[in-house]
Amino acid sequence: MTKVFGAGEDGVRALNAVSVAIRENEFFTLLGPSGCGKTTLLRLIAGFERPTAGDILLDGQPVTDLPPFRRPVNTVFQSYALFPHMTVAENIAFGLEMRRVGKAETRAVVEEMLTLVKMSGMGGRKPAQLSGGQQQRVALARALANHPKVLLLDEPLSALDFKLRKEMQIELKRLQLQTGITFVFVTHDQEEALTMSDRIAVMSQGEILQIGSPTEIYEHPTRRFVANFIGESNFLEAEVLSVVNGAAQVRLASGATLPASAPAGIQIGGTATVAVRPERADLVRSGADSTFTGRVENIVYLGTDTTFHLMLPDGQPFVVRMQNHQGAQQPFAIGEEVGVKLSPGAPQLLAD
Repeated sequence: MTKVFGAGEDGVRALNAVSVAIRENEFFTLLGPSGCGKTTLLRLIAGFERPTAGDILLDGQPVTDLPPFRRPVNTVFQSYALFPHMTVAENIAFGLEMRRVGKAETRAVVEEMLTLVKMSGMGGRKPAQLSGGQQQRVALARALANHPKVLLLDEPLSALDFKLRKEMQIELKRLQLQTGITFVFVTHDQEEALTMSDRIAVMSQGEILQIGSPTEIYEHPTRRFVANFIGESNFLEAEVLSVVNGAAQVRLASGATLPASAPAGIQIGGTATVAVRPERADLVRSGADSTFTGRVENIVYLGTDTTFHLMLPDGQPFVVRMQNHQGAQQPFAIGEEVGVKLSPGAPQLLAD
């Protein structure tokens, strides 16, 4: 599916031949920086925009030509868009009344939704009498009241404070599991994506770079952008010596030879980038068995762990994150020469 805004030389290609299959009853997240096309893709699914090329299928049936109100899809926006003159119950009932649902059934659904979002007894309040988190719950209840096949969520937690946002992440996942509705969630927050998602699509410049479970995306990134955007990574240039069934042997600039996981497209004899997560490396005393060496440039204490910023002999920076243990003394000092020992499976070759 492709979406171009404008025409000719002034046209902006927001989506470039994107193709994705979202499974029934899954929490699927579109993750990427601002301007990557994730909200455009969500609006195409909702029917607020039409694709320049391509089709949208729901349960195998095309919905590209259907207006938003004809699609079995509801959307929760970043702004909750509650009607200020209506009560909580009236806001939740609004979509049902538009569909001419009977009053008795509407009351029953409203009570069901209030219970679902843990707001029983609050149906008579106005939005102005609610906290931000409660308003978010009402917006969710209103969207869920029509029992859509797909619920689209466009960065709905971004306006909440940190603690409430963390609580709502758990609540959203609970709601998805309890209702069995497919959730398609848009965010630029990697922690939100890792916390809630069954699968994540990482997007950049109108394209989907990688799709996988949170574990797959974090542990086995295939592209440099993905490794850099999800969490923190060290990047080392290496020569590819061999590749067999996704397992490679590489030689680092230090001369160290080590195994690395390899995605498709890696060529033998060429150079490639190796990604290593900071927590997948340990520091050892100089002279001990290690993969390569470096000099400690800075030490940052973060409570649960300590981050060591190193400079390698070839001038490349390298970060090691080690968990703190109660009562343990700081084992290394700034300026000290140390060895770096990588955990098995830590090095990941990247396709670009």
